[in-house]
Amino acid sequence: MTTALIVGDLQQGITRDYAFARQVLPPVTDLLPRARAAGALVVFVHTAFRVNRADLPPGDTVLTGFFEAGDTFHEGSPGTDLDLPVLAEDVVVLKRRASAFAGTDLDLVLRARGVAEVAVAGVATSAMVAATCYDAADRGYGVSVLSDGCADADPEVHDFFLRKVFPGRGFGIRSCADW
Repeated sequence: MTTALIVGDLQQGITRDYAFARQVLPPVTDLLPRARAAGALVVFVHTAFRVNRADLPPGDTVLTGFFEAGDTFHEGSPGTDLDLPVLAEDVVVLKRRASAFAGTDLDLVLRARGVAEVAVAGVATSAMVAATCYDAADRGYGVSVLSDGCADADPEVHDFFLRKVFPGRGFGIRSCADW
């Protein structure tokens, strides 16, 4: 196995509350069986903060804002449950920051499986997707972004990342159907 599909933050609270997140569910859902059949490791990443706020830095308004949005980001709440079918052979990673690598065991799992290439999907393009792609590239992984498998609250920001930022970093851009 040399490829992993990383799907981030498609959790029930986010897909429930944000229409842009719901739009990526169909192409990613269609991709999952093909990715598994091709031998790719499927990794689901979701965000949750401890209810006692132990993982929120004092004065960090962005993370605190997510926490205060309600059960969407409270560890153990239904809002953090994944909104896609997870199989026993898949890997689920809990994260507390934008990148799927920050403070998690994702790199350890990928290296244990011999992964050299990652394809990233999820929301938001300018947050989780970008942060995870940068971290993956910095760790030596080849990176692809699934254009219809990610979205952003601002479609112009999404398009800017896909047309300018990601290609400028050498990341491949593919659709879910072409992956």
